[in-house]
Amino acid sequence: MEYVDDLHHLAEAHHISLDYWAFDGTLKNVSNATLTSILRAMGIDASTDEAIEAALQDARLKDWRATVAPTTVVRQGESTTVQVHVPHGSRVTVTLYVESGGERPCQQVDDWELPRTVDGTLVGQASFAIPADLPLGYHTIVVSVWPIQGSPFTESGMLITVPSVIPSPYDANHRGWGVMAQLYSVRSRQSWGVGDLADLGELGSIFADSGADFVLINPLFAAQVTGSMDPSPYLPVTRQFFNPLYIRPEDIPEVAYLSAPQRALITWASEDVKAASSTNTMIDRDAAWKAKKSALQIIFDAGRTYARQHEFARFRQRGGEALEDFALWCALHETYGDTLPEPLQDKESAEAKLARVKLSDRVDFYAWLQWIVDQQMEAAQHTATSAGMRLGICHDLAVGIASDGADDWANPGAYVHGVSVGAPPDMYNQQGQSWAQPPLNPETLPQLHFAPYIGALRNVFAHAGALRIDHVMGLFRLWWIPEGSGPADGAYVHYDHEAMVGILALEAVRAGAVVIGEDLGNVEPWVRNYLDERGIYGTSVLWFEQKDHGEFKEPHEYRQHVLAAVDTHDLPPAAGYLAGEHVDVRERLGLLTQPVAEVRAQAEAEREQMVTLLRRFNLVGDDPTERELVEAMHEFLALTTAELMVVSLTDMVGERRMQNQPGTSTEYPNWKIPLADSTEDIVMIEDLPTHPRYRSMVEHVTQALSRAAR
Repeated sequence: MEYVDDLHHLAEAHHISLDYWAFDGTLKNVSNATLTSILRAMGIDASTDEAIEAALQDARLKDWRATVAPTTVVRQGESTTVQVHVPHGSRVTVTLYVESGGERPCQQVDDWELPRTVDGTLVGQASFAIPADLPLGYHTIVVSVWPIQGSPFTESGMLITVPSVIPSPYDANHRGWGVMAQLYSVRSRQSWGVGDLADLGELGSIFADSGADFVLINPLFAAQVTGSMDPSPYLPVTRQFFNPLYIRPEDIPEVAYLSAPQRALITWASEDVKAASSTNTMIDRDAAWKAKKSALQIIFDAGRTYARQHEFARFRQRGGEALEDFALWCALHETYGDTLPEPLQDKESAEAKLARVKLSDRVDFYAWLQWIVDQQMEAAQHTATSAGMRLGICHDLAVGIASDGADDWANPGAYVHGVSVGAPPDMYNQQGQSWAQPPLNPETLPQLHFAPYIGALRNVFAHAGALRIDHVMGLFRLWWIPEGSGPADGAYVHYDHEAMVGILALEAVRAGAVVIGEDLGNVEPWVRNYLDERGIYGTSVLWFEQKDHGEFKEPHEYRQHVLAAVDTHDLPPAAGYLAGEHVDVRERLGLLTQPVAEVRAQAEAEREQMVTLLRRFNLVGDDPTERELVEAMHEFLALTTAELMVVSLTDMVGERRMQNQPGTSTEYPNWKIPLADSTEDIVMIEDLPTHPRYRSMVEHVTQALSRAAR
């Protein structure tokens, strides 16, 4: 038992939970094999008693081996201290260098912690008070040490001052609403087979005229540059840069100055994929990108004016090392394919540095693509807010990245391999989920000053009025599944949520944006309270808002500081859900662990319970049509206390097919289904303003919100 106890102590020292509450309400213990595998992935040997004892000793001395913590996060206005560790008897001073300029000395305060022997040296601890009136921002702590023996030295760390709360743009009497759309699936007659940023601007204008405050879209992060592009927007290669697939080539200013033959080449490249936009066939990202890339290459090669070239140069300067690394990663994969030669897998290798020079033209091209994406994202946000949207574009931050992605390559040590992020079994995914994503390493993030996380937030906030955080529990804990194990054989690994949420709040306040956390599923109540206190909206989905005994909640029982919706991208649209599509698809794909008749009976009972609820509030009659039921469900949301609500565009046109079936990859055409109506006729963006079902939904939602406000 000593071995087991020490293993458990070691796991807890590295923030690995020893048990978890399953969706059926039972407490499950994590196996020793899982704990050992996760520790191994973290680089910690727990294979023997001796190895465990040595690892425990390392964990106890970790803080004492650092002169100052690499990163400290504090809330603005709160008094706090930082501890420094120096050879016992040393004279030490601590100075803060503020991000905006200037320096602030820190006063030493009493610290009665006894010295410890660390690696043969007696080390003492001293504490220094951090000024409570520091401005928000990223500051530098410099520790100057004069030991009794040896030379003086300095060490530095980062101190991040964050806001306690993200302010809301709404007053107590305003209810905001928006439209949720999978951008790639919503095409116009000018789309190159995939919805793009020009289409996003059009959607923002149309929805604004309908009274919407925002348009919530899928993540737009970059995918693979060679081979087949992964269709999942939630499995990108980076969370810092964006997919040039969403560029509208004709909107690039240089196109106006191309020669007639060059313009003809662009027109020819677009013909087939533009024709595909009006057909109800699965979205072909690879064909769209092949055509679009050839056009973009022509535009890039044509050059730019002096002023435009300097604007591009300034963009690259702002992007810094992160942008240059991403562009090099793209150029390397374009040249060598999916698997890079071993010397090029290290960006600091001599071969990689030589490749940066040899492939400079391709690096320039991929950096230029990011500049164009940035400009067109800015234009889409401007169009939306100019049309009257209060928030404009609400972007979506994916949980993580694909294995061997660009962020992983550029930030060695930031991610953990040998495990995958996922989810334990739940009601809707009874076999659990593995998302094929390496998790960020909670132990190295502070050493990296949270740079991969900050970079992701800063870039996605650049042209956003709001940001949805997919699986916001990932800021608190993630379900790690050891390589070779099933989703049920994982464990939760915890993160420094105070730091993660604090940095999110800082970047949101700097951007003037709202944050919405997707807090569905197995979320501890205190987490929802904590997010609410920090000004982060939660998420309520109508089908999931049930009491302990299974009845749907009354409108007054909804949380106030949430975004309410009828469905999500992981469920069928409302019409499909009412028809039991979520049961049919899972039965067909073999994803059920209960008898299908039992699951179908549960779904039918749930539907009848929903209809009864809607009748009770006089929202439907005795024999409602599908459209009337879907509209009534949204009217019900308008009666709730939720401050924000969102309507899925699929529900506004009658689509039944779901965009994604969790727990599948190739078994279902995830993320490939174009927007269509109830008869599976394609719905184009140009058709929306006059689409009868769209107009009816807008009328019902706006009138319901107006009545609720009285």
